[in-house]
Amino acid sequence: MIVTTPAIDAQQWLTTRPIAHRGLHERAKGVIENSLAAAKAAVAKSFAIECDVQISADGEAMVFHDDGLERLTARRGRVDGLAAAQLNTIALKDGEGAIPTLDQLLDTIAARVPLVVEIKSHFNGDMRLAERTAQVIARRNAQICIKSFDPRIIAHLRREQARLAITHVPLGMVAEASYESSYWKNLTPAQKQEMQHFLHWQETRPDFLSWHVNDLPHVTPHLLRHAAGLPVMTWTVRTPEQFARASQWADQIVFEGWIPA
Repeated sequence: MIVTTPAIDAQQWLTTRPIAHRGLHERAKGVIENSLAAAKAAVAKSFAIECDVQISADGEAMVFHDDGLERLTARRGRVDGLAAAQLNTIALKDGEGAIPTLDQLLDTIAARVPLVVEIKSHFNGDMRLAERTAQVIARRNAQICIKSFDPRIIAHLRREQARLAITHVPLGMVAEASYESSYWKNLTPAQKQEMQHFLHWQETRPDFLSWHVNDLPHVTPHLLRHAAGLPVMTWTVRTPEQFARASQWADQIVFEGWIPA
């Protein structure tokens, strides 16, 4: 069965205000991506926020993009190698604050702007982070949606929406035109084919699409937008040329490095 209500709701609020990529961050000013400070900066300008979540060693949803700690902190190692309480004390490099939990981020936002949560994945069938993210979000009365590159995660959440009490939460796919770059080297040929050609559609039934701006225009977002009626956001918009392309081929932008009018 196709779930349509979340898509309608998403169309109403997901496309209203531009989405700040990992919050409104600016490292030169000490405001680090995915930090509580970046969230506060986005809220101050009424921008929606996109964040990433990784799993801690004890199964908590941590707001952090990378698998490893090195780029954004003075520590080495993997995020999933430490418990949430330990991660919560690790200072972010060049800025204030530490690695927050998803609960802490939601407390900071306090439902004042929409939040787009991207669930990171190793494409290995592990659903612990998806389950924990859903558990945290289910308790909140706020405009929140979930997305992931991993079709298995979105398919799992789609099947388990009622059990997880997230039937009101829009679920979206993050996608791009090709998966042949070195970034995707750990995917099998079958996984690449499924993702490239959207062969997971019957299982994921996304309520919205998040598409790579440099891959516009493309048949997949075009058909989902016009034939299926799904809102299309596009990432990550950093230049005037990308903004012009997004304005023509998408409904919303995920932006970074500048302030949309």
